[in-house]
Amino acid sequence: QVPPVESGGGLVQPGGSLRLSCAASGSIFRLYSMGWFRQAAGKQRELVASITIGGSPYYVDAVKGRFTISRDNAKNTVYLQMKSLKPEDTAVYYCNASPHFTWGQGTQVTVSS
Repeated sequence: QVPPVESGGGLVQPGGSLRLSCAASGSIFRLYSMGWFRQAAGKQRELVASITIGGSPYYVDAVKGRFTISRDNAKNTVYLQMKSLKPEDTAVYYCNASPHFTWGQGTQVTVSS
């Protein structure tokens, strides 16, 4: 199973924005909803947002109104646009179709002044 490849993380000040990208294998991408997860230091990995094949999004309360998930089915890529970032958004961000599938390396997002 080819793991996803996440990119786009970095260091940003509170209130700033970042756009994450995730390239997944086509065999997974065209069959499954995709999710963005994050894992902060010392905490368990948690779901942040997900999107169905048809494009219907879901967000956890902590990111509603600040994060936007989207997908490009032609490119097998899912995006996470993040704005109004807070220090508590600091984490390694991962994408995956299921927690039971192979994880990629993730991309570090650090929100700090």
